[in-house]
Amino acid sequence: MAPTASIIVPTQDRPEYLEVALRSITPQATVAGAEVIVVDDGPSAATRAVAERHGARYVARTAPHGLNAARNAGVDAAASELLVFADDDVDVHPGWLDALITAHAVAGDDVGAFTGPITPRFEDHRFHTCGREGPPVTFLDLGRDDTDADHAWGANMTVRRATVERIGRFDEALNFGAGDEQEWQDRLRAAGLRIRYVAAAGLDHRRAGDDARLRSLVRSAFRRGRSTRRWDAWRGAAPTAATELRTLAGCLWHTVRRACWMNGPVMAAHSLGRLREALDPQPPPARPGVDDFLAGRSGHVAGRRATVLRAADVVLDLAATPTRHRLDRAAAAGPRRRVHVVAIDRPGSALGAALDELRRSRHDVRVHPGPLRQGVGKFARVAELLAEHPPGDADWLVVLDDDVVLPSGFLDRFVACAEAADLRLAQPAHRLHSHAAWPVTRRAVDPRSAVRETRFVEIGPITAFRADTLGVLLPFPELRMGWGLDVHWGAVAREHRWRVGVVDATPILHLAPVAADYDREGAAGEARAFLADRPYVTRGEAGWSRPLEVERSR
Repeated sequence: MAPTASIIVPTQDRPEYLEVALRSITPQATVAGAEVIVVDDGPSAATRAVAERHGARYVARTAPHGLNAARNAGVDAAASELLVFADDDVDVHPGWLDALITAHAVAGDDVGAFTGPITPRFEDHRFHTCGREGPPVTFLDLGRDDTDADHAWGANMTVRRATVERIGRFDEALNFGAGDEQEWQDRLRAAGLRIRYVAAAGLDHRRAGDDARLRSLVRSAFRRGRSTRRWDAWRGAAPTAATELRTLAGCLWHTVRRACWMNGPVMAAHSLGRLREALDPQPPPARPGVDDFLAGRSGHVAGRRATVLRAADVVLDLAATPTRHRLDRAAAAGPRRRVHVVAIDRPGSALGAALDELRRSRHDVRVHPGPLRQGVGKFARVAELLAEHPPGDADWLVVLDDDVVLPSGFLDRFVACAEAADLRLAQPAHRLHSHAAWPVTRRAVDPRSAVRETRFVEIGPITAFRADTLGVLLPFPELRMGWGLDVHWGAVAREHRWRVGVVDATPILHLAPVAADYDREGAAGEARAFLADRPYVTRGEAGWSRPLEVERSR
């Protein structure tokens, strides 16, 4: 007998939220004879454990592919005609599922989807608004009576399988972080179908722990602002940058005029994210196997933008002074390490100054520079240097380009932060005005950030490998320029459960744009061939990061 409903919960690396969601969902599912399916978009043992503990069916994606891909995977796994989608950060109200099943039973064929009230809930930390603006998480309240709705937000969205069969699946190419379900609902309405609001099918949309702190809400709002701007640009509805700037000014004025000291900054951060995206748009969605291993942008920084970012770096440097001093004191008290350095040295390069900075370290630094040989690719030359000068008993291997400027005290602080955060692969963050193709590698705008966990580190301009990774990663494969190897390392790190990260406390300056002195397409073609039969992290995965508290990691 088919279940009365299939409740599909897409999730990714949030077992604590999922625990609360399933605790509220599964009892209702059991009583109603429904099934619960957890779709893990990038599998984790912790997520699987939560799903199995609550009796949910666990569907694992091999790697993150976005919310719509997870929804489609849930549809494929579901056995019911009623597909109930809920986010992993909800807590459903009593009667939620019964109300949806009843609405489905009595609704006419012209109803293609259902939704219900979504109530924001902030736990552990108080959040106040002035009452003139909505809260900074998805919410919906159309009253106490059932009625038609314009949208069914994904946190509380139920669809009929017949609707999916009629208008098609969720578009997996729409991986902006916003608007994922809206395009599907546009198709629903274009087919003459309605969305029904079911007043009794309510749930809470939660923010808990550090996620409920103002600083976390501000960061999240900034990212959401960029996402919503990308979605608007995709559908041709994005306002001009001047309009975005006026909106930002209005948010700041609202904050001061209404003394809205919590929701005001969150709204301003959302608006700032939209403005940032308008001035520096993200690249279009990547194509699997073609360019999904590339950053999608040159990372070149010049002109007026470079001037503004250089000034922002000065401000961040000053604001980060207390954090830097604290980390330096911790580094001075830590153990001395053996650090093995290999570097390409070209005539007129900046390598000499960088090596002088490394040698000033309290660590035992062994430096092995070598000239770039005619006809030998840059990364191939690094592999040669490592064969000539193996790391031996080194605690860390550092591969260094010759076009970087290192901050004072670089190596002591970098090693201390990497070890405190238990990083196996690490790289220093780029300064904001540095040439850097991957946005995730630029320094965090929070001056208190010391280390962020990421899913990959680049092959340059500086990459550090802890000794216990070298038996797996060395010798490096035969690649001229090394493109594609770093995203493969990300997959290897995931397989071995190595923590990978970017050290914000040691921002470096990369003096030359990526691929400034060699054939970019040739390097990309070499990477495609290398990755054809190897796992790797995609652009979407590589953009993920989260701050780490290094004190807790020691």
